[in-house]
Amino acid sequence: MNCKSMLVVAGLAGVTLFAADVPGRKWNFEDATPGSLPAGWVSAKTGEGPGSVWQVQLDASSPHGAKTLAQTSSAGPSPLFNLCVTDGPKSANVDLSVSFKAIKGEIDTGGGLVWRYQDAQNYYVARLNPLEDNFRLYKVIAGKRKQLANANTDLPAGQWHTLRVVHRGDQIQCHLNGKLLLEGKDSEISQPGRIGFWTKADAVTAFDGLTAGEAK
Repeated sequence: MNCKSMLVVAGLAGVTLFAADVPGRKWNFEDATPGSLPAGWVSAKTGEGPGSVWQVQLDASSPHGAKTLAQTSSAGPSPLFNLCVTDGPKSANVDLSVSFKAIKGEIDTGGGLVWRYQDAQNYYVARLNPLEDNFRLYKVIAGKRKQLANANTDLPAGQWHTLRVVHRGDQIQCHLNGKLLLEGKDSEISQPGRIGFWTKADAVTAFDGLTAGEAK
Protein backbone atom coordinates (compact mmCIF):
# COMPACT_ATOMS: atom_id res chain seq x y z
CA MET A 1 0.00 0.00 0.00
CA ASN A 2 1.25 3.49 -0.85
CA CYS A 3 2.13 5.04 2.51
CA LYS A 4 1.17 8.48 1.21
CA SER A 5 -2.46 7.45 0.98
CA MET A 6 -2.51 5.28 4.09
CA LEU A 7 -4.76 6.28 6.98
CA VAL A 8 -3.01 5.65 10.27
CA VAL A 9 -4.96 5.24 13.48
CA ALA A 10 -2.88 6.37 16.43
CA GLY A 11 -2.57 4.65 19.77
CA LEU A 12 -3.96 7.66 21.61
CA ALA A 13 -7.65 7.61 22.50
CA GLY A 14 -9.78 9.28 19.87
CA VAL A 15 -6.88 10.45 17.67
CA THR A 16 -6.63 9.92 13.93
CA LEU A 17 -3.40 10.73 12.09
CA PHE A 18 -3.65 11.52 8.39
CA ALA A 19 -0.93 10.79 5.85
CA ALA A 20 1.12 13.30 3.90
CA ASP A 21 -1.58 14.04 1.33
CA VAL A 22 -4.07 14.91 4.10
CA PRO A 23 -1.84 16.59 6.71
CA GLY A 24 -3.16 16.96 10.22
CA ARG A 25 -4.78 15.20 13.12
CA LYS A 26 -8.27 14.83 14.50
CA TRP A 27 -9.58 14.12 17.99
CA ASN A 28 -13.19 13.03 18.55
CA PHE A 29 -12.81 11.05 21.84
CA GLU A 30 -15.02 8.18 20.67
CA ASP A 31 -12.51 5.60 21.93
CA ALA A 32 -12.06 7.25 25.32
CA THR A 33 -13.71 6.18 28.59
CA PRO A 34 -16.44 8.48 29.98
CA GLY A 35 -15.54 10.01 33.32
CA SER A 36 -11.81 10.00 32.65
CA LEU A 37 -9.19 12.15 30.96
CA PRO A 38 -8.33 10.76 27.51
CA ALA A 39 -4.91 9.26 26.89
CA GLY A 40 -2.61 11.87 25.39
CA TRP A 41 -4.19 14.82 27.23
CA VAL A 42 -3.00 16.71 30.32
CA SER A 43 -4.93 19.17 32.49
CA ALA A 44 -3.33 22.32 33.89
CA LYS A 45 -4.18 25.69 35.46
CA THR A 46 -3.17 29.29 35.08
CA GLY A 47 -3.74 30.70 38.56
CA GLU A 48 -4.64 29.22 41.92
CA GLY A 49 -7.74 27.52 43.26
CA PRO A 50 -10.01 24.54 42.61
CA GLY A 51 -11.13 23.71 39.11
CA SER A 52 -9.74 22.46 35.80
CA VAL A 53 -11.42 19.07 36.07
CA TRP A 54 -11.55 17.61 32.56
CA GLN A 55 -13.45 14.43 31.68
CA VAL A 56 -14.93 12.66 28.70
CA GLN A 57 -18.72 13.00 28.84
CA LEU A 58 -21.62 11.72 26.77
CA ASP A 59 -23.53 14.27 24.69
CA ALA A 60 -25.71 12.97 21.87
CA SER A 61 -26.06 16.50 20.47
CA SER A 62 -22.38 16.70 19.50
CA PRO A 63 -21.82 16.94 15.72
CA HIS A 64 -18.80 14.62 16.01
CA GLY A 65 -20.10 11.61 17.96
CA ALA A 66 -21.55 10.91 21.38
CA LYS A 67 -18.38 11.59 23.41
CA THR A 68 -16.91 15.00 24.21
CA LEU A 69 -14.11 16.35 26.39
CA ALA A 70 -15.48 18.81 28.94
CA GLN A 71 -14.30 21.05 31.74
CA THR A 72 -16.70 19.87 34.46
CA SER A 73 -15.87 21.88 37.61
CA SER A 74 -18.05 24.80 38.74
CA ALA A 75 -15.67 25.62 41.59
CA GLY A 76 -13.12 27.77 39.75
CA PRO A 77 -12.59 31.32 41.07
CA SER A 78 -12.67 34.29 38.70
CA PRO A 79 -8.88 34.56 38.06
CA LEU A 80 -8.46 30.85 37.23
CA PHE A 81 -7.89 29.63 33.66
CA ASN A 82 -8.72 25.94 33.11
CA LEU A 83 -6.47 24.21 30.57
CA CYS A 84 -6.35 20.81 28.89
CA VAL A 85 -3.62 20.25 26.29
CA THR A 86 -2.31 17.42 24.17
CA ASP A 87 1.04 15.86 24.95
CA GLY A 88 1.66 15.30 21.24
CA PRO A 89 4.11 17.05 18.88
CA LYS A 90 4.58 20.81 19.12
CA SER A 91 3.65 23.17 16.27
CA ALA A 92 4.11 26.88 15.54
CA ASN A 93 2.17 27.54 12.30
CA VAL A 94 -1.23 25.98 12.95
CA ASP A 95 -4.67 25.70 11.40
CA LEU A 96 -6.99 24.55 14.19
CA SER A 97 -10.73 23.93 14.34
CA VAL A 98 -13.04 22.66 17.10
CA SER A 99 -16.72 22.44 17.96
CA PHE A 100 -17.64 23.58 21.47
CA LYS A 101 -20.71 24.16 23.63
CA ALA A 102 -20.99 26.43 26.67
CA ILE A 103 -22.99 24.40 29.19
CA LYS A 104 -23.11 26.62 32.29
CA GLY A 105 -21.25 29.15 34.40
CA GLU A 106 -22.18 32.15 36.54
CA ILE A 107 -18.81 33.89 36.70
CA ASP A 108 -17.85 32.98 33.15
CA THR A 109 -19.15 30.90 30.26
CA GLY A 110 -17.79 29.50 27.03
CA GLY A 111 -14.17 28.84 26.18
CA GLY A 112 -11.90 28.21 23.25
CA LEU A 113 -8.57 27.05 21.85
CA VAL A 114 -4.99 27.43 23.06
CA TRP A 115 -1.91 27.03 20.87
CA ARG A 116 1.85 27.67 20.94
CA TYR A 117 1.41 26.48 24.54
CA GLN A 118 4.81 26.52 26.26
CA ASP A 119 3.47 25.92 29.76
CA ALA A 120 0.50 27.00 31.89
CA GLN A 121 1.90 30.55 32.02
CA ASN A 122 2.64 31.18 28.33
CA TYR A 123 0.35 30.58 25.32
CA TYR A 124 -2.19 32.11 22.92
CA VAL A 125 -5.95 31.71 23.38
CA ALA A 126 -9.06 32.57 21.37
CA ARG A 127 -12.36 32.24 23.17
CA LEU A 128 -16.10 32.98 22.98
CA ASN A 129 -17.95 34.26 26.07
CA PRO A 130 -21.76 34.20 25.67
CA LEU A 131 -22.17 35.98 29.03
CA GLU A 132 -20.22 38.99 27.79
CA ASP A 133 -21.36 38.68 24.16
CA ASN A 134 -17.81 38.83 22.84
CA PHE A 135 -15.16 36.83 20.99
CA ARG A 136 -11.57 37.64 21.90
CA LEU A 137 -7.95 36.83 21.08
CA TYR A 138 -5.39 36.93 23.89
CA LYS A 139 -1.83 36.03 24.69
CA VAL A 140 -0.87 34.85 28.16
CA ILE A 141 2.69 35.75 29.16
CA ALA A 142 4.09 34.88 32.59
CA GLY A 143 0.54 34.10 33.69
CA LYS A 144 -0.82 37.54 32.68
CA ARG A 145 -3.44 37.85 29.93
CA LYS A 146 -3.26 40.61 27.30
CA GLN A 147 -6.01 41.22 24.75
CA LEU A 148 -4.98 41.32 21.09
CA ALA A 149 -8.37 41.59 19.34
CA ASN A 150 -12.10 41.76 20.15
CA ALA A 151 -15.42 41.28 18.33
CA ASN A 152 -18.92 41.67 19.72
CA THR A 153 -21.23 38.65 19.28
CA ASP A 154 -24.73 37.53 20.19
CA LEU A 155 -24.24 33.76 20.09
CA PRO A 156 -26.11 31.82 22.79
CA ALA A 157 -24.83 29.29 25.28
CA GLY A 158 -26.22 25.77 25.13
CA GLN A 159 -25.55 25.39 21.41
CA TRP A 160 -22.62 24.02 19.45
CA HIS A 161 -20.37 26.58 17.75
CA THR A 162 -17.25 26.17 15.63
CA LEU A 163 -14.01 28.01 16.31
CA ARG A 164 -11.11 28.08 13.84
CA VAL A 165 -7.67 29.60 14.39
CA VAL A 166 -4.98 30.11 11.74
CA HIS A 167 -1.60 31.33 13.03
CA ARG A 168 1.22 31.71 10.51
CA GLY A 169 4.38 33.52 11.58
CA ASP A 170 3.11 36.57 13.48
CA GLN A 171 -0.28 36.71 11.70
CA ILE A 172 -3.36 35.38 13.53
CA GLN A 173 -6.90 34.92 12.18
CA CYS A 174 -9.83 33.63 14.24
CA HIS A 175 -13.10 32.44 12.71
CA LEU A 176 -16.38 31.77 14.51
CA ASN A 177 -19.04 29.66 12.81
CA GLY A 178 -17.29 30.14 9.47
CA LYS A 179 -16.87 33.93 9.72
CA LEU A 180 -13.52 35.68 10.09
CA LEU A 181 -14.07 37.96 13.09
CA LEU A 182 -10.63 38.55 14.60
CA GLU A 183 -7.21 39.37 13.17
CA GLY A 184 -4.07 40.07 15.14
CA LYS A 185 -0.32 40.35 14.80
CA ASP A 186 2.03 39.16 17.51
CA SER A 187 5.43 37.48 17.73
CA GLU A 188 6.08 37.28 21.46
CA ILE A 189 5.61 33.51 21.45
CA SER A 190 7.35 32.33 18.28
CA GLN A 191 8.37 28.85 19.41
CA PRO A 192 6.37 25.72 18.55
CA GLY A 193 3.98 24.68 21.30
CA ARG A 194 1.18 22.32 22.18
CA ILE A 195 -2.52 22.80 21.45
CA GLY A 196 -5.60 22.36 23.62
CA PHE A 197 -8.71 23.80 25.24
CA TRP A 198 -9.37 26.68 27.66
CA THR A 199 -12.15 27.90 29.91
CA LYS A 200 -12.20 30.49 32.69
CA ALA A 201 -13.35 30.26 36.30
CA ASP A 202 -16.55 28.19 36.63
CA ALA A 203 -17.25 27.82 32.89
CA VAL A 204 -18.39 24.26 32.17
CA THR A 205 -17.83 23.70 28.45
CA ALA A 206 -17.68 20.68 26.11
CA PHE A 207 -15.32 20.33 23.14
CA ASP A 208 -15.31 17.86 20.25
CA GLY A 209 -13.97 17.31 16.75
CA LEU A 210 -10.63 19.07 17.18
CA THR A 211 -8.60 19.16 13.97
CA ALA A 212 -5.02 20.38 13.72
CA GLY A 213 -2.96 20.98 10.61
CA GLU A 214 -0.11 23.18 9.47
CA ALA A 215 -1.07 26.67 8.33
CA LYS A 216 -0.15 27.21 4.67
